[in-house]
This record gives sequence, C-alpha cells and structure tokens, in this order.
Amino acid sequence: MDLTGALWRTSSRSGNGECVEVADNLPDVVGVRDSKDPAGPVLVFAPAAWRAFVAVARRPTA
Repeated sequence: MDLTGALWRTSSRSGNGECVEVADNLPDVVGVRDSKDPAGPVLVFAPAAWRAFVAVARRPTA
C-alpha cells in the first residue's frame, strides 16, 4: 500500500512525543504508526473502524 501522501500527526496531549501518529487524510484508509519508528510498520484501518475506536476511547471511565 502506498502511503506516500500520508500527513502524519500526533496527539496534542502527547507531551514527550512518544506516541502514535495517525494519518487520516487518505481516501480509504487511516494509518497508525509508532512515532519513534516512522519507517517501521503501519497499521491500516477502515475509516469507520477508526471512528468507532476513537468514539470508545473518548468515553469517560467510571
């Protein structure tokens, strides 16, 4: 899969830069990679699956 046009971003809550990076500007996929290893492997998700993950992750814990 060609991710050449991916625009990677880290969370604004990542204070030390050791976080995951997300590329959500691609047409049919969302890429996720380790910010410490930008040349390493990339996990690829369907946009709907990524939105579902983020929605659950944002839920407050009890």
